[in-house]
Amino acid sequence: MKKLMLGNEAVARGAYEAGVKVATAYPGTPSTEITEFVAKYDEIYAEWSPNEKVAMEVAIGASIGGARAMVTMKHVGLNVAADPLFTVSYTGVNGGLVILVADDPGMHSSQNEQDSRYYARSAHIPMLEPADSQEAKDFVKFGFKLSEEYDTPVLVRMTTRISHSQSIVEIKERENIELKPYKKDIAKYVMMPGMAIKRHIVVEDRMNKLAENANSLEINRIEWGDKKIGIITSGIAYQYVKEALPEASVLKLGMVHPLPKKMIKKFAKEVETLYIVEELEPVIEEQVKSMGIKAIGKEIFSVQGELSVRKVLSAISKEEKKVINKEILPNRPPVLCPGCPHRGIYYVMNKLKLHATGDIGCYTLGALPPLDGIDTCVCMGASVGMAHGIEKARGRDFSKNWVGVIGDSTFIHSGITGLIDIIYNKGISTIIILDNSTTGMTGHQDHPATGKTIKGEPAPILNLVELSKAVGVKNVRVVDPFDLKEVEVVLKEETSKDEASVIIASRPCALLSKKKDPVYKITDSCVMCGLCLKLGCPAIEKQTNKVVINDALCNGCGLCTKVCKSNAIVREGE
Repeated sequence: MKKLMLGNEAVARGAYEAGVKVATAYPGTPSTEITEFVAKYDEIYAEWSPNEKVAMEVAIGASIGGARAMVTMKHVGLNVAADPLFTVSYTGVNGGLVILVADDPGMHSSQNEQDSRYYARSAHIPMLEPADSQEAKDFVKFGFKLSEEYDTPVLVRMTTRISHSQSIVEIKERENIELKPYKKDIAKYVMMPGMAIKRHIVVEDRMNKLAENANSLEINRIEWGDKKIGIITSGIAYQYVKEALPEASVLKLGMVHPLPKKMIKKFAKEVETLYIVEELEPVIEEQVKSMGIKAIGKEIFSVQGELSVRKVLSAISKEEKKVINKEILPNRPPVLCPGCPHRGIYYVMNKLKLHATGDIGCYTLGALPPLDGIDTCVCMGASVGMAHGIEKARGRDFSKNWVGVIGDSTFIHSGITGLIDIIYNKGISTIIILDNSTTGMTGHQDHPATGKTIKGEPAPILNLVELSKAVGVKNVRVVDPFDLKEVEVVLKEETSKDEASVIIASRPCALLSKKKDPVYKITDSCVMCGLCLKLGCPAIEKQTNKVVINDALCNGCGLCTKVCKSNAIVREGE
């Protein structure tokens, strides 16, 4: 049977067919849907872990316990999981272990464009890179066989276009994979220095064997065509190359680490001009050139952003394959949704002229005008530690005009330790936890404070108030972010204290409820003061001589009525 599948769905299907028993993840675009699809298979235990490091460690434990396990994350999540990643390369596996990482060229929903292929090289772990949904499924299955054959974790690299594109996939039955026996082996699994030194030798031997065998793997193949132009490529770049230059000879790499050196040398010898087409960093290019092979790569391609058919064709042939529509479209900057509970907090912060260290989540959009709500955004959990750092650098008086802003899921992910640091080191920072009862930016996934598992089963609820108190915060306040008067009072009180504070702004994400309240309209009593526009709500529009509310966008939250001093905003029908 064949089915049209997203690349992410195909990965989940590959895990199912490969007999995976445990799948873990922390949600992060473009990888999120993988584990959501996995959770639909009752045969697989699936979980949202508090962060990627924990997810990696759970998967490693499952592997050592004898099960096939998969852990999934986006590229910056691999940074969080890097500590166990580098050492599991030394320990090897028992049951197969596949680590799925999704890179984001073009930064569609990320704070950087890091290239995860460097992790494969640095950690000495083989990496596969599929070019469509069929390969996404097949490479995951192949990854488990490779993992068990060579006693190694295997990285599978997706990118946004492969994760979120659809192609036909052939469906097969699930393999019946029995648990492998567990045998205590401290020389293999306990990485004290004496054991690790010996395991490092094992890792190097393993990679040498993989490098040799890479030359005969079916996932690396040469597609001969016109030998005037030869192209080495992989992943989504392969699709661009085949469409832009269908007559060229192509060496398609399914394994991007280690590279098949003999195959590359053979291919390079046969073609007149060799190009290397890869997104982001010159990972393949630098290795090919180090072999003494003349090739053209980043001289004509950027290390920034995504490639495309047009970019490949233009760079190599210097001419367009077809007329490109160059019409300039208006910018559409991302904004907080109508009814977003974060809007009230940012509005008051702006009014009080507070600065804020920010974090990763939908609330990061509050940095944009007119809210201008946050000053910084570096990584998950950074807002807490950075607020503390600003205080220690500039002093208490300066830092009382600053807060740290973090979401509920992100706080659990990596904000708790930063809060402990503030208390332990006698900080006075005010941290605002924007609790919208979900992991909003990645599509409403549950987390330990929502009371549900990934499969919708009831779970213990992590109490953020008690947690904050437990780590030593004496001043913990809970506010409704739509109660602007209360928010203003609490912000003034807590930022003025010579002690650390936590303010939990608690209101569910507006998109969690499918119910739409009656919308609002602006009456003729509007004096055009512009206060409602400072909310930055996309439903409130300024026209030539008036301000109107777009009833198609308004969700009836009523926040605008609380800032209108002329009482010009009323419910429709009133």
